[in-house]
Amino acid sequence: MAKKQFKTESRRILDLMINSIYTHKEIFLRELISNASDAIDKRYFQSLKEGGAGLARQDFPIMLTVDKTTRTLTISDKGIGMTKEELEGNLGTIAKSGTLDFRKENELGQEIDVIGQFGVGFYSAFMVARKIVVESRALGSEESWRWQSEGADGYTIEPCQKEEAGTVITLTIKENQGEEDYDQYLEQHTIVEIVKRYSDYIRYPIMMEVTKSRLKEEAPGEDQDKEPGREEDHIPQYESYNELDTLNSMVPLWRRNKDEVKEEDYENFYMEKFSDYEKPLAFIHTQAEGMISYNAILYFPAHAPYNYYSKEYEKGLQLYSSGVLIMDKCADLLPDCFSFVKGLVDSPDLSLNISREMLQQDRQLKAIAKSLEKKIKSELLKLQKDDREKYEKFFKDFGLQIKFGIYNTFGGDKEKLQDLLMYYSLKEDKLVTLAEYAAAMPADQKEIYYVCAKTADRARKLPQTELALDKGYDVLCMMDDVDEFAVKIMRDYQGKEYKSVSDKEVDLESAEEKEAVKTQSETNKDMLAYVKEALEGKVKDVRLTGRLKSHPVCLTSDGPLSLEMEKVLNSMPADQKVKADRVLEINSNHPVFQTMTRLYAEDKEKVKLYAELLYNQALLIEGMTIEDPVAFSNAICQLM
Repeated sequence: MAKKQFKTESRRILDLMINSIYTHKEIFLRELISNASDAIDKRYFQSLKEGGAGLARQDFPIMLTVDKTTRTLTISDKGIGMTKEELEGNLGTIAKSGTLDFRKENELGQEIDVIGQFGVGFYSAFMVARKIVVESRALGSEESWRWQSEGADGYTIEPCQKEEAGTVITLTIKENQGEEDYDQYLEQHTIVEIVKRYSDYIRYPIMMEVTKSRLKEEAPGEDQDKEPGREEDHIPQYESYNELDTLNSMVPLWRRNKDEVKEEDYENFYMEKFSDYEKPLAFIHTQAEGMISYNAILYFPAHAPYNYYSKEYEKGLQLYSSGVLIMDKCADLLPDCFSFVKGLVDSPDLSLNISREMLQQDRQLKAIAKSLEKKIKSELLKLQKDDREKYEKFFKDFGLQIKFGIYNTFGGDKEKLQDLLMYYSLKEDKLVTLAEYAAAMPADQKEIYYVCAKTADRARKLPQTELALDKGYDVLCMMDDVDEFAVKIMRDYQGKEYKSVSDKEVDLESAEEKEAVKTQSETNKDMLAYVKEALEGKVKDVRLTGRLKSHPVCLTSDGPLSLEMEKVLNSMPADQKVKADRVLEINSNHPVFQTMTRLYAEDKEKVKLYAELLYNQALLIEGMTIEDPVAFSNAICQLM
């Protein structure tokens, strides 16, 4: 029998397909099962055109058969089948898609959801098979044909015997080669796993004879033969048996009517699908039709994965095309700020590339991503309003990612994310949203006050915080390293600027208090200059302040770099350390200041000692390192 050549540059295309296009060899089974599903869909459509009532799904299984002796894996269906011309046209031309032609020639309804687009999926089988035999009989035809090929060298077509319409594909699996394990594709558990992973939601039953185990039944009278006291006679005995099993679930949860699905169904699906031991905090089941059509189920996990804030974590949603898994983690469907979301999207409208493993960057994908983004934000705001306890739990795990979302986009996502933020209120002693903070502001308060500290307790004890709280203003405690960077980028909320209580521009004193400080500063300008000189360039300036209540001193900064930013930046690995322009502020009403004014006239050297002590004290209050702990200790002892 003469061997026919492929109609394209076969060897080069097959080499490209086998070695480059597909990244996982197991994909071949997904492609062949999808082709079988398409063939049954076409037969279903044909029956409708002829006035039939359609087909019973259970009567059209896709059968898988493994034979280790002959090293064959067989995929058979009772679909529409192919004529000799169709075999040669579809399989003789690589990248020729019979399914695509069928879609173009017929107006298909929702019940007909053919998958194939490019016609190259069939040839992915050459990744694992050294030989492929296709036997097919077209619906309504009396003839059957066998197509056979061992790769790029060509193929043969000859008549064969096949009793009913449909197609049987037999793969002769390659022998193991080096590290390549081809034997696995002859193992039942591997086949079951691949079907579950990629083809679980094919609409027709995928069936295979599976070996199972069961408790062996004892024969009548066997009990009497056992000797009393012998343990081995009482060990349960098991036996193996074969059973035809349906490997796929067929109907995906996301395609079912929402009214028919219970909450526990969504929760169990999540825990099984995404291997989580805990129920999700919330979920979204959404559908869209029109310019873009898709079904999606999205979940908010109840806890952050162990590697969530590391480079190892991969964001993304599972992406399906008509029930067939295309990508396990499609990162383009989620913005970084919502990378914690788990779930899946199923759309028939995606522009897939030749291998179906990767997507073309097209407007459909971007439109789906934009739509999902709105849904996620809406659901988070709903959770924030309706179940505060759950939202606070969510925010403690994933709030940092939302803050990074604002910072990483240089404020571009401010409007999208700011209402999701929460900070600890020192006045209310709980987490509050920015909207709640703004609503509770006194009429005379024009700015949103915040302080950076590792804990609320530490924030409350900072000298700069005391006066603001005493005057009835709330102060937000920002405990994450990114917080101050983010608020600097956001600038304001509803027109109210963010101001750190450490900022020199924060105006908390009355006019009388300001005037008193101004007078004292003028009177003691020589002493203040002397203290600045005594600190030998450690501070940019030394000032009197009226915003400290019971504390003698505090350290602030003058310029865009705050003390908190200095600490954060210097905690990162870098060759050169940064330093803020530090300002030492002394409480003009504190006894320490009164003592210093007296000593300046009597003993200037002791004023130097006081200056060092006050500066180091201010460093300790800010949680910063003292440059010379020994000198600090000796100075205290000297005064004692």
